[in-house]
Amino acid sequence: MKHPYNSNLTPRVRNLRTNATKQENRVWYDFLRTYRPRFTRQRIVGSYILDFYCGRVKLAVELDGAQHFEADGIEYDNIRTVYLAAWEIQIIRFTNADVDENFEGVCNAIDMKVKALMK
Repeated sequence: MKHPYNSNLTPRVRNLRTNATKQENRVWYDFLRTYRPRFTRQRIVGSYILDFYCGRVKLAVELDGAQHFEADGIEYDNIRTVYLAAWEIQIIRFTNADVDENFEGVCNAIDMKVKALMK
């Protein structure tokens, strides 16, 4: 089943790709861009934009900055997680600090999750 697509978010997606954080760029250019199965970045699902998404295994990879740890950010992420779960999309989350301090561990965790979902 195809995910809902909100075309009003397309300009925001373009902006997010152009102005990606250094952590998003590192994960994309140093790992996910050539990873198979294929990931896309800044994928629109309904009213939400996923940092990275693999449709084959229905996995979203999210990199969380400081705003995700504030009360509003936590509530928003919880609502978003419930919505995505209704589409059978699982989320794996990392902090920006995780990427900075343990890039190899982040990549290994993503790889292990993808392989587990492919079984």
